[in-house]
Amino acid sequence: MPSVNILEELQDRSREDWLVCGLEMPPASQQLWQLTARLSGALMQLPQKPKILLIESHPLRFLSGFLACVSANCPVFICNPAWQQREWQQVFEEVKPHLILGNCPPGLSRDYPILEQEIGSDWIGLNQGDRTFIDYPPLPDFAIMIPTGGSSGKIRFVVHTWETLSHSVQGLSDYFGQLPIHSYCVLPLYHVSGLMQFMRSFLTRGNIIIESFKQLNPNFNPQDFFISLVPTQLQRLLTHQSEWLAQFRVVFLGGAPAWEALLMAAREAKIPLALTYGMTETASQIASLKPHDFLQGNGSCGQVLPHAKIMIVSEVGEALTANKMGIVCLESRSLMRGYYQDNFPLNSPLVTFQSDDLGYLDERGYLYIIGRNSQKIITGGENVFPAEVEAAILATQQVQDVCILGVPDSDWGQVVTAVYVPGSVEVEPATLKSAIASQLAAYKHPKLWVAVNSLPRNAQGKINREQLLAIALSHQRR
Repeated sequence: MPSVNILEELQDRSREDWLVCGLEMPPASQQLWQLTARLSGALMQLPQKPKILLIESHPLRFLSGFLACVSANCPVFICNPAWQQREWQQVFEEVKPHLILGNCPPGLSRDYPILEQEIGSDWIGLNQGDRTFIDYPPLPDFAIMIPTGGSSGKIRFVVHTWETLSHSVQGLSDYFGQLPIHSYCVLPLYHVSGLMQFMRSFLTRGNIIIESFKQLNPNFNPQDFFISLVPTQLQRLLTHQSEWLAQFRVVFLGGAPAWEALLMAAREAKIPLALTYGMTETASQIASLKPHDFLQGNGSCGQVLPHAKIMIVSEVGEALTANKMGIVCLESRSLMRGYYQDNFPLNSPLVTFQSDDLGYLDERGYLYIIGRNSQKIITGGENVFPAEVEAAILATQQVQDVCILGVPDSDWGQVVTAVYVPGSVEVEPATLKSAIASQLAAYKHPKLWVAVNSLPRNAQGKINREQLLAIALSHQRR
């Protein structure tokens, strides 16, 4: 069992006003306990433990579903409700779930039993009929699968456990010397960055306020709270709410590279910024810059948290000394068990993990990230893989050729850019946007479209990406 008995903890705190979910009428903490207990009881009555897809954007329903699955020791696959047809097809083919909790994607409700979770109504039975639970590869106890992107652009599920997430919370708490941890969450709970804010508050008996970024409450006093932002959110708050933001205990910044002008503006506004380094595979940050260092001019990702270790190695795995750039490798008690379906069995923790990042450690152990070791695009905190977007555009049969790349942008970090050869004079960006609308999540759609007569390729068919980037930048400046 988890070190914390989830249902007992929820019941114990159900009379406290520790959870606020947007416009939800209080006490949300009591609703969370009641919903979680009811669903957990239904799951525990099943003869076998089902694999569950959790597809829910409503914070209270998401949290009750998540906690119920863990307390009943049912493998839970956290899903992004914004996925489109192509992404859902990947997920269902890989996971082969036994039931869905939340909102079923269109066209699939007849094939998969759904456990309704409307607030105020009774649970609807699983209605599995003759459906049998097909054996699946063994997963660790209290397995939690969190989505991320893979090198091919396909969705991959990172296998975590309640234990790995708990180690992440403990490491952050020790590093900042903070108990309890109060969180003001404006990031989606179905992302690791949002989920871990809940975990920190739940496991340290702190308070958490979950709000839409579009509906912030500037009348709230945030002096004891932590908040996590991506660069685009920080930029907007600096413009409209800088005095309020400066009152937070810590403002974590991650998800995408931050540009220097943004960091300078944050220092000028005396924002207690903590630049971070982490990923889904490590259950969020394993390195963080303390606000004092940031305000003194340090622009690194900070030092390594107590539960982790970072090494910089060469391409052949040789350990590098301070200030030498190489591949970021890491060890962490919060490290994933592996990727679902990739490297079973997953009952033993991974020892080390080689990231896709290039960086270096200075003499004092501060981590500096230089860039990605691949062509992955990070736009507004989301990972986008060119091959997936290119395939969707080519599938429209409206282009002869296309290449996707990330163009630097002060707002998004990078913008997804399509350089393409139209199939005919009638092809316009608007027609291409419409054609891929149902195939890809919105953040994967190109924001900049550049039509050319041909793409610069060599004799082997490889694209000259530097030349293509110059073309895109020239078009962007017009």
